[in-house]
Amino acid sequence: MPQLLRFGLLALVAYFFCMATAHFFGIKVPILFIYYDTPFYAYQDKIISFAVLSYAGLFYAAARDIKVVPIALAVLGMTALGLASVNMSEALGSVLAEGQSTWPYWAQTGMIAGLWVILTVLYVKRSDT
Repeated sequence: MPQLLRFGLLALVAYFFCMATAHFFGIKVPILFIYYDTPFYAYQDKIISFAVLSYAGLFYAAARDIKVVPIALAVLGMTALGLASVNMSEALGSVLAEGQSTWPYWAQTGMIAGLWVILTVLYVKRSDT
């Protein structure tokens, strides 16, 4: 596996671990907490933190075995699409203040989509020799 691809996958392990920690402790900061300025229930964030740990585990497995990488990339791509769906939803709009921008959510969704693009290119262009 190319070292840059492995590094990218391991960087996502760290990112998802930090995200899980932020959700567990209710640390609402952008990047680690995508919808950081919306109403929330602490028990929901604890559940999210446990679910996000599965992302960390998946990307760790992908960093160790190239055969897992396509699955991790598919999950990351679906995550970006899911976040885009939330960003456009009436449900999100119903909890935002009048005139509140969704730009911060789109920026974070774009970051995740960008990571998907980078890792996908690194995976596709790898040399299996």
